[in-house]
Amino acid sequence: MIRLIATDLDGTLLRPDRTVSARTRAALDAARTAGIHVVPVTARQPRGVRRIAEAAGFDGYALCANGAYGVHLGTGEVLFEAHVSAAAQRALAWGLTQRVPGVLFLSVREGGEVYVAQEGYAALARYEDHKREPGELGGHDLDAVLAAPSLKFIVRHAAVTPRELLGELRALKLGGFAVTHSGSPFLEVLAEGVSKAWGLERLCTRLGIRREEVLAFGDAPNDAELLAWAGRGVAMGNAEPEALAAADEVTLTNEEDGVAVVIEQMLIEAEQFSQSSSA
Repeated sequence: MIRLIATDLDGTLLRPDRTVSARTRAALDAARTAGIHVVPVTARQPRGVRRIAEAAGFDGYALCANGAYGVHLGTGEVLFEAHVSAAAQRALAWGLTQRVPGVLFLSVREGGEVYVAQEGYAALARYEDHKREPGELGGHDLDAVLAAPSLKFIVRHAAVTPRELLGELRALKLGGFAVTHSGSPFLEVLAEGVSKAWGLERLCTRLGIRREEVLAFGDAPNDAELLAWAGRGVAMGNAEPEALAAADEVTLTNEEDGVAVVIEQMLIEAEQFSQSSSA
């Protein structure tokens, strides 16, 4: 039986206009009524999760920053956090700058509340990139960006795509960090070994839930580990190749309420099983 639903937000639970449909909200509420934990597992920081928390009914645990930051949205309790070391950031920034002139960096700190962007980064950013106005990101010299460990360390270029940047970064053969991307126009660097699956495993251990009791949804490369780790990993119909390859099955797109479709059917099957067991 499923005891925890772990769902990505953008491109998965949220519709293309970044709203929660009435059908999806009803499915999430039905799961919670059945005693199932519903946990957002997202690249967003807590501020970005809270923007849609009321619409989705999220008031419990959330895994943010691609699994690097676990928090309870109701109490504010921080369950865990993992940071990219300043040394790893410096090595990455130095090496990648040599290979890709014009690359820019941003450091996310203090539970996702503080953003320290390199001069020039804000000019490339839109509100939806970080769920905050570009003017809030500031403009600092690179030494300031690299001065402290990061919950997430962002790598961006005006003309080079995230997939191209990923190839350049891997060519450096550096260690001390993990790297992924979520469909946004930048790479997301995390502490070594960290992923959405890493964070979810820690939460499940805390709750006494086995991976076989987890249903997970996702659409992007940063969801691949999550989908592979969960007992039942479901990729969206609009998912990218990495997520599709890691999943056990595929549902409809986020525009078609694919998450709700799976949850509704799961709850029907659980009820039928319960009735047959008690007959």
